[in-house]
Amino acid sequence: MGMYRVLLADDEADVREGLLSEIDWEACGFTVAGTAENGLEALELAQRLEPDVVITDIRMPFVDGMELVRRLKAESPLVKTVILTGYDEFDYARQAVSLSVDEYLLKPFSAASLTELLHKLQTRMELEIAEREDMRKLKEHYHTSLPLLKANFLSSLLHRKLPEPVIRDKARHYGLSLEGEGCSVSVISLDSAAAEAELPAQAVQSLRTSPDVDLKLFAVLNIAGEIWEGREFGTAFIHQDHVVLLGFGKTDESWKERLQNALEHIVRSVEHYLRMPVTIGSGAAKGGLSGIKSSYDEALLALDYRLVPGTGRILFIEDVERRGSSPLLLDELRQQALSRCLKVGTPEELETVLETIFGEIRAEHASSGIQLYLSEVLTTVWRTAQSSDVDMEDVLGAGFQPYAELVRMTGLAEARRWITEMCGAVMGKISGKRQHAYRDLIEEAMSFTRERIHDSDLSIPMVCSHLHISAGYFCGLFKKEVKLTFLQYVMQLRMERAQELLRTTELKAFEIAERIGFSEPNYFSFCFKKHTGSTPKEYRSRMKDVSPSGQEG
Repeated sequence: MGMYRVLLADDEADVREGLLSEIDWEACGFTVAGTAENGLEALELAQRLEPDVVITDIRMPFVDGMELVRRLKAESPLVKTVILTGYDEFDYARQAVSLSVDEYLLKPFSAASLTELLHKLQTRMELEIAEREDMRKLKEHYHTSLPLLKANFLSSLLHRKLPEPVIRDKARHYGLSLEGEGCSVSVISLDSAAAEAELPAQAVQSLRTSPDVDLKLFAVLNIAGEIWEGREFGTAFIHQDHVVLLGFGKTDESWKERLQNALEHIVRSVEHYLRMPVTIGSGAAKGGLSGIKSSYDEALLALDYRLVPGTGRILFIEDVERRGSSPLLLDELRQQALSRCLKVGTPEELETVLETIFGEIRAEHASSGIQLYLSEVLTTVWRTAQSSDVDMEDVLGAGFQPYAELVRMTGLAEARRWITEMCGAVMGKISGKRQHAYRDLIEEAMSFTRERIHDSDLSIPMVCSHLHISAGYFCGLFKKEVKLTFLQYVMQLRMERAQELLRTTELKAFEIAERIGFSEPNYFSFCFKKHTGSTPKEYRSRMKDVSPSGQEG
């Protein structure tokens, strides 16, 4: 464990300086992260520095030590607090125990007594850390987390080729039955709005119109799981944006027929009960459990063919993939490279990725194989654009049929030129949307802040709640775009507004403080002088002595 971080708060400068100079903090296992001369400054520093321990005087301006402890514990329950108090406040300090104050020390105190207290506090903190790692508690947490762990295990089978004994051992551990000579994986995908248009008009107000993808997947899982497990095929679960069906059994001649019947039943039932169209990609049956990943990859590959004319709602990899001595496939790595490049790459990187993709095409490949390969490229571009909220009609034009265009093309050079131009246009659209979204978000934050500059409760959590984003993401983006932290921006706004009111009104300092969001007039005066070098009274007096032309009157 590294050094614990300490924040010191005392309104007496000699006390702060004495604490800094007379205590060997590192020898006690601590480092002083910052000092504050009043309670409000201590709160601001605590939010920014996130100390492990706060040592505070009990009597301070703006916010006293007791109130400081209460607010700190509300925001950071794990922070340790130490109260410093005089003899006449002894009873007051004892009440602090009920507020979860960890220690208190009577003034005057020696360096030795504070050092002893710090050692005691360090020992307690280390014991608490050890307790959180206690095996018994970990086991209790493990059992409550078992459903999530089970889902994570099933998901891991789709991405890692594990030895069969390892898979069976872990399956028994999670209470899963993966018995059978072989296995196969099928993947259910929610269809696009174009496919939904084929459904009856009464479906318009159904679940399919909901923007909640997780809710849709859960509804599909309920139906598919009941059918799948009812026919004793295996298990069903949600992985990323799909419902995955793991099937186990004797993969003989009747396997595919039984499998197709079950999948057709699922498609019909989902459309009947949920009014939602789905497409299922199914990988080939494998001879053992170690083939789960391979079958899953094939199922996803089969799904990539769903937009190609002539395919149905259930796509078996054996039906849609041309088998030959030299198959032409856009593997997952190249798909990921192309997608990443469209989202955050440069034109030079895009050219390199496309060179690699087209370099795979050789003269011996049949034209149908090349068309399917380029369809995979187009599908990757289409999926990337869709995930980035880019409308492909804005790129290709309304009513344009890209897959029909690929079939029409007879020259590889023509296809490459068209795909390169399309990728460049998509890349530009994504980049533009991202920058515009950043600017809109920050402008909304600044507008919200200006409207509430009078609110003393204005804070980062309040703004983030309004914007529906996390505090960490907001703070980083705000500083990048505005070149100020959010707290610096708020203080700047308040100081500018204060100066305006001092120049243009006769409001008293406490009235101005209230209008710009300071609950404590004295703290407003403290901040104003820190910002401008003058007290509010001095600033107003100086402004009155200056004529509109800038000459002293």
